[in-house]
Amino acid sequence: MIKLLARHCEGVSPKQSPSLCWRLLRREKRPPRNTCTWRTPALAGGARECRCDIFFLLFILLLTACAPSTSSGADQTPTAVIAGGSATRFPVESDATPRPTIEPFRFVLPTPGAEPVSGWRPPLYPIPWAVSAYDHFYFARPIAADNVNWPLAEYRYGGVFFADIVHTGVDIDAEEGTPILSAGPGTVISADWGLYTEAPGNINDPYGQAVVVRHDFGYKGENLYTIYAHMSAIIVVVGQHVETGDVLGLVGETGATTGPHLHFEVRTGTNTFFRTYNPELWTAPPQGWGVLVGRITDEKGETLNQYLLEVRPLPSEAPLRKVLTYAQGAVNSDPYYQENLVLSDLPAGIYKLLIEYKDKDIQFFLEIYPGQVTYFTFTDENGFQVVPPPPPQLDFLPGTATVTATPKP
Repeated sequence: MIKLLARHCEGVSPKQSPSLCWRLLRREKRPPRNTCTWRTPALAGGARECRCDIFFLLFILLLTACAPSTSSGADQTPTAVIAGGSATRFPVESDATPRPTIEPFRFVLPTPGAEPVSGWRPPLYPIPWAVSAYDHFYFARPIAADNVNWPLAEYRYGGVFFADIVHTGVDIDAEEGTPILSAGPGTVISADWGLYTEAPGNINDPYGQAVVVRHDFGYKGENLYTIYAHMSAIIVVVGQHVETGDVLGLVGETGATTGPHLHFEVRTGTNTFFRTYNPELWTAPPQGWGVLVGRITDEKGETLNQYLLEVRPLPSEAPLRKVLTYAQGAVNSDPYYQENLVLSDLPAGIYKLLIEYKDKDIQFFLEIYPGQVTYFTFTDENGFQVVPPPPPQLDFLPGTATVTATPKP
């Protein structure tokens, strides 16, 4: 093997090429260090041949490691790369097990609707409250401010219910068991069933369980009464004196009702069904809010009954409020205003009124003033007008609340 290497390197000097063969031959001339030490008489130069075998083996291994590998992928044909061409894509086998599809995250936004009517109300004006000489906001609300304490739109004074019964009060929506409060100081003169039929204990009476309070003050020299009907429980007794805000009973649905609520009335003179007036002209409005009062008549000057009026605040025109004029029956207009329509709890501001008359839509703009009555008329000849009510008659004596003596029980 040494001879083969020598023959391969023959004629090549160390200065011409520092090849591996030449270096191996040069190392053969060095004295051995830590190499094979066995010697045999039959083999001359045994130590050198042993070392050469080791070097030759290392040389073969080095050449083998530097050679390209052909053991793996020998049966694959390399893909030619063509300049300017697109790379060829091979189909990828899909997994046998399907992977779940993840739904993309989406925001679902609700469709904007109409602006809701807020249930918030400011505190009421202190009672008695009267900006003009003809106002008489003498009573507080019979339901506390932390509940609904304004009239239901469909159950105002002068409406028609149960086919032919004219509503002589206002209905205030409240949950059953809500405390009912006295609207003013006075004495309880009735606390039982049978108010309408005047038959105490009559459980079939349409008012159900009801309480009547005769107040310590009057109007135009006449007594004032407030009625609280459809109670689930009566707490006071006849002859008991109550103050404003005292609990009289609890909201219920006794009598002729379609659900729990409070029926509230204001009566003057005598405690009868036919001497009622619109409670929205007698209960104090929220601070900064006012009351719309109107008289709508036809070409003959007669009041139009159950006529629809739309009221919209500007500039938003929302929320829309609808109110009907009084029906014919046991209802009474205020002696001064002679109205047939009242809409209370209107925030102060500019409003658009709309009425359909003789197949035409007629609109009008007016301003609601805080703590006051805004009065308008509608006639066939002049349409809408904001004018003062007609002068009071001689038998009408407007003024402050008249104090009347209340007999002690």
